Amino acid sequence: MPFDTDAPSVSALEFRNVTHSYGAVVAVSDLVLSVSAGETVCLLGPSGCGKTTALRIAAGLETPSSGELWMGGRCLFGPSVHVPPEQRGVGLVFQDYALFPHLSVLDNVIFGLEAEKPAARKGLAMDALSLVGMADYADVYPHTLSGGQQQRVALARALAPKPSVVLLDEPFSGLDARLRDEVRDKTFHALRQSGAAALMVTHDAEEAMYMADRIAVMRDGLLVQLGVPKELYQKPSDKFVAAFFGEVNSFPGIAEKGVVETPMGHIPAPGFADGQPVDVVVRPEALRLSPAQDGVFGPGYAKVLSSRLLGRSSLVHLCTCKTTGEELHLHARVHGAYMPSDESLQAIVLDESQAFVFPGEAAT
Repeated sequence: MPFDTDAPSVSALEFRNVTHSYGAVVAVSDLVLSVSAGETVCLLGPSGCGKTTALRIAAGLETPSSGELWMGGRCLFGPSVHVPPEQRGVGLVFQDYALFPHLSVLDNVIFGLEAEKPAARKGLAMDALSLVGMADYADVYPHTLSGGQQQRVALARALAPKPSVVLLDEPFSGLDARLRDEVRDKTFHALRQSGAAALMVTHDAEEAMYMADRIAVMRDGLLVQLGVPKELYQKPSDKFVAAFFGEVNSFPGIAEKGVVETPMGHIPAPGFADGQPVDVVVRPEALRLSPAQDGVFGPGYAKVLSSRLLGRSSLVHLCTCKTTGEELHLHARVHGAYMPSDESLQAIVLDESQAFVFPGEAAT
């Protein structure tokens, strides 16, 4: 997708048709992406999809093969232009914190303020520590802090110079689940208060939905879908994107007269030709269960294989029938502690808004 050079540019960060290769391997292909001031965009995708390479290009740690990189109306990379990392004025937050063990928390933050007047450095550093809730730890040393506290100090150091752009590379991946939630929340609010544009790399879809105003899903170096979290969850562009936002039930089908017949009933399939092979993707939460009333084991009903309480929801393993008579194993995620007994018969009502139909392999 070519960049529109005639469109007005107000973005804090812009990738304009950026491509980068490692030998014969294309890590990022023709990336067009912008991040506005005060906006958080998450690059989401599996390992090796190109998201970290894109972040490193923005930081100046990788030199792209082609394209342009702009920041606030200033070209950082392009024909005969290459601004080095230290002159880009971005804040960087990595997985490993990179704090100096021989410096106090305050001095770690001050270290990133060398461009400021000496008299102003302490005040700016304390402001940044207050923003992430770490002002009370200014005089302690990093080794006395938890991993989450160290990550918040690293974030304060990145925000202290008041950069227009902050780049975060999987900043919560080294934390345990409970601590990750706490630090993620602190980071979310700190970024909002700072007003900086943020580009964050993650492989965790829930994390991306929590943090991002928009999500850019990448696969094999390509940007495959860009949008607000609700759009990507409710209107995925393909099976890959749908599955990346959580576990799905997936099975093949055949389109006939604008629908696909499934064990849960008909699913709309507009735009598909009669007889066209399709892939049906159904989220577990789309299956609503209730005890069968004189039901039979056929379309619209399923037998329970097992039920497991997962806290706020239950996961029910189901066995249903295809129209061919073959059994199909499905997962249903239901609210609360609804745990039907094994071998019981359940009636299924399908929420069609969480069921998707994509071209099947034979149709591509």
